[in-house]
Amino acid sequence: MSDLDELYQQVIIDHSRRPRNFRVLAGDNLRTSEGYNPLCGDRVTIYLTLDGDRVTDVSFQGSGCAISTASASMLTEQLKGKTTAEINTVFKNFHQLITGTSDETTASADLGKLEIFSGVCAFPTRVKCATLAWHTLIAALRNAVEPVSTE
Repeated sequence: MSDLDELYQQVIIDHSRRPRNFRVLAGDNLRTSEGYNPLCGDRVTIYLTLDGDRVTDVSFQGSGCAISTASASMLTEQLKGKTTAEINTVFKNFHQLITGTSDETTASADLGKLEIFSGVCAFPTRVKCATLAWHTLIAALRNAVEPVSTE
C-alpha cells in the first residue's frame, strides 16, 4: 500500500469513527431527507438550513459502513456555506470521480479532501455507499418528500 493510499484510508477511518456535524438540526428554513442503501444497510438523514439558496448549516444522523459515514461527514464540511448551484457542481464532480467517469473538467475541479474517495471506483459496490448522503442531500435541497434509495 502506498503512503498516499494509507493516508486516504486513515482519513476515511477518522471521519467514520468521529463524524463531523453528526447531529440533528432544528430551526427555521430546515429541510431534511432520509436515505437508505439496502445493499449495505446504510441509513442517513440529512438536515440543512438555507438562507435563500445558500446552505447555512448542514448535518446528518444515521448508521452505516465506514465509507458511507465518512462521505456524509466530509459532505457536511465541504458544503456548508455553498449555494445550491455550487453544491450541484460539487456533487456532479464527486459522482464522476467515484464512478470513474471523470473528464478533463472534472479532473481539474478542486474537490479538496473529497478526492480521497477516488479509489472507490475500483469497488463498484461501494459507490452506492459513498453517494448515499449526496443523493439524500440533493433530495433535501429539492424538498423531496420520498426517501432516497440506492436501488
